[in-house]
Amino acid sequence: MKDTAPKGMGVIAVAAAFGLIAAVVAWVLFSYGFFGGLFIGLLIAAITAIVLLLGWREPAPGPQQKEDTSVDEPAQAPYTPAPEPEPEPAPEPTPAAAAPAPEPTPAPEPIAEPEPAPEPAAEEPVAADGKPQFLTEAREGGPDDLKQIKGVGPKLEIMLHGMGIFHFDQIASWREAEQKWVDENLEGFKGRATRDAWVEQAKTLAAGGETAFSKKVGKGGVY
Repeated sequence: MKDTAPKGMGVIAVAAAFGLIAAVVAWVLFSYGFFGGLFIGLLIAAITAIVLLLGWREPAPGPQQKEDTSVDEPAQAPYTPAPEPEPEPAPEPTPAAAAPAPEPTPAPEPIAEPEPAPEPAAEEPVAADGKPQFLTEAREGGPDDLKQIKGVGPKLEIMLHGMGIFHFDQIASWREAEQKWVDENLEGFKGRATRDAWVEQAKTLAAGGETAFSKKVGKGGVY
C-alpha cells in the first residue's frame, strides 16, 4: 500500500492557500472585520480540502497491469440436426349448425295523435262604463278574508261585500278600467284600490301565496 501522507499534506497546503487568499479579499475588498474574514477563509479552506480529497483518484492501471481474464472456450460438439416431426392428420371439419329462423318483427303500433288543446275561454269585454262583474253572494265555502289585502279594513270589507265582491280572484281579474270604476265608487275610500295595489296583492293571495301584510293579519296583530 502506497503512502498517502505527501498527498494529504499537499491538499492541506493548497486549501490553506485558498483560505488565506479568501480571508484577505474579504477583509480588504469587502470591509469584513478580522473575525469575519477569518471565518470566510476557514470556510473556503475547508471546501477546497473536501473538493481536492474527493477528486484525488489513483491512475488507471496500464496495459501491463491488466489481468488476463480470457477463458479457454470449450470445443463445440458437431451440430446434429433434430429429426423433423411427422405431420399430424388434419381434424375432420365439424358440420355447421343450422342458423335459427329469424323471428318475425311485430308491426309497430299506430301512434295516437295528440288531442288538440282546448282553446282558452274568451275573456268577457270590459263594460262600457268600466263596471266589473259582481256576485250576488259568495261562492260555496264562504267569502275570502279580504282584510288580508293591505288597505281593506273591516269597514271596507263590509262595503265590498255589499257591492258583490267576496273573493280574491274577483279583484285579481280587474283590468285598468274596472279598477278605475271601483276607485271612483268607494264612498269615503276613493282611489284606495289603485293606491294600495289591490290587484297585485289579490293575484298572489288567489294563487295560494302570502304577502308580508297577509302574514301579519294571519298572526292576529292587525285587526
